[in-house]
This record gives sequence, structure tokens and C-alpha cells, in this order.
Amino acid sequence: MEKQNIALVLSSGGARGVAHIGVIEELEAQGFKITSVAGSSMGSVIAGVYAMESMHVYKNWLLTLKRTDVLNLMDFTFSKSGLIKGEKVFKAMQEFIPDKNIEDLKISFTAVATDILNEKEVVFSEGSIYDAMRASTAIPTVFKPVKSNNTILVDGGVLNPLPLNRIKRNSGDLLVAVNVYADIPFERMKTKTNIVKNKFLDKHLNISARLKLIDSHKKDQRKIGYLKLIDYATRTMVFKLSEMAIKLYQPDIIINISRHSGNTFDFYKAEELIEIGRKAARKSIKDYIKNA
Repeated sequence: MEKQNIALVLSSGGARGVAHIGVIEELEAQGFKITSVAGSSMGSVIAGVYAMESMHVYKNWLLTLKRTDVLNLMDFTFSKSGLIKGEKVFKAMQEFIPDKNIEDLKISFTAVATDILNEKEVVFSEGSIYDAMRASTAIPTVFKPVKSNNTILVDGGVLNPLPLNRIKRNSGDLLVAVNVYADIPFERMKTKTNIVKNKFLDKHLNISARLKLIDSHKKDQRKIGYLKLIDYATRTMVFKLSEMAIKLYQPDIIINISRHSGNTFDFYKAEELIEIGRKAARKSIKDYIKNA
């Protein structure tokens, strides 16, 4: 049987975007062929490494990361425009995934960033794929923005967290959206990495604690620190924008992943997040086939 072609759109979502890897693996395992990818923020990173045919290498690297490794990849700066430079992690990636020009990729790739001065989207469909990913992931006030052509670029999720309107879709391709900001219940999965928890790391190596910007008043959710406040505000905004995009462009398959499944910097939970994505994709594909 001939494989069904799909145009795949991956949402922003910080470390929750790692779930996109499990989604892609499940789509391919069930016979779908991805002909084009588009993404915003973390979605652009997964879309990018997939388009570069290097997702397996990237996945293996993520699976080695411990919480301390994630901290070490954060090049803290405490500058006026952002707490983290955002260069170190991409330099680390380039050691095993060399940069490529978008127009040279076999799979069509599009990334979205936000021109904050002119209040408009910037769509990357040519040039350095790392430049595109870096601009698309520049979370305001957290990562330093990217200065480009007399303007300032920040995270694509500010305006278009689920860029369904930017995918290059061929005739006959199914439109598939992966939304990691879905307002659905979350049930933690049992994996090797989360069966045993290190209380010392939880207390002393949490990124927010390292920055000393978040308090420990867990009993009162109204008492939140700087990063948590930004995270909550961003989740609310992106959730609404993604919901609007889905209603407007009506994807053939929607793969929803709970916005409660992880926080912005939970990359050390890669194993669990990948399995969450795989499970969500399996359910959505089953529902699609049932209703087709």
C-alpha cells in the first residue's frame, strides 16, 4: 500500500516539544510519509533536525542529558534583554549536526519567528537552518533576542505558536498538527528516568532555583516567582492562539499533548516526553482511521 503523505506542523512549547520526536516516530511507524515540516520555537528545532535527517542523532543526545547537563548548556548572562544567551546549546548541537541551508534540504522546512519592532511574523524558508531555529526559540526576557536587518527577532510563539498557515503543503497531503499546549489531563508515564527521583537535584539544581527567581511556596500557587510567572503567562497566550489556529485551518489530524506534561526547561525528561508524544500520536491516528 502506498504511504499517505502528510504536511506536519509542530507547535512551540519549550521542553514539551521533545514530545514531537515520539509523534514523528509513530507517524512513520504507521506508514505515513512526511513531505514537509513547519514549526515554531521548539517545534522549529524538532522540525529542523528532522528535515536535516538527523533526528535520531539529536534524540540520542537528548536522552543522555541530565538536569546538570541542561544547566551547563544554559549560558547565563543576566543582560537587560535576556537571562540566557541561547548560543551554547546550538553550538553543542552543531558539533554532531552540521548547519545546512534550508533550500538545500530534501524535506521542505519552515520556521517562524516574531519581528517584535514591526509586530509581524518572520518566515524562514531559506538560509542557515540554525539561524532560523535560534530566532524562532528566543523566548522574550528569557533568551536574548536576535538582531537581524535592523529589527529584533523573538520566539515565533508570540504571534504564531502553531504555524498551520506557513506549511508548504502539496496537493493530497494530509495536514497534521501537533499541539503541546492542549488543555487536557496529564497522566505521568513510568520510564526509567522518572521512577527514581533525586531529591537533592530537585531542590538544588532546578533551573528556577539556580536563578533564585522563584520562591518555594508550593502551598499557595498565587505566590510565584519571575520565571514561573512568565511561563504561566506564555502558556495562557499560546494556548489561546493555538486554539484559534486549529479552528481556522482545521487540520486533518490533531495530536494533542497536555500543557501540564512538562515545563520549559525539562529537557532531562526526554525519555518520558518522547513516549508521551508516541502515545498521543497513536491515539489520534487510531481515531482518524476509525472516522475516515
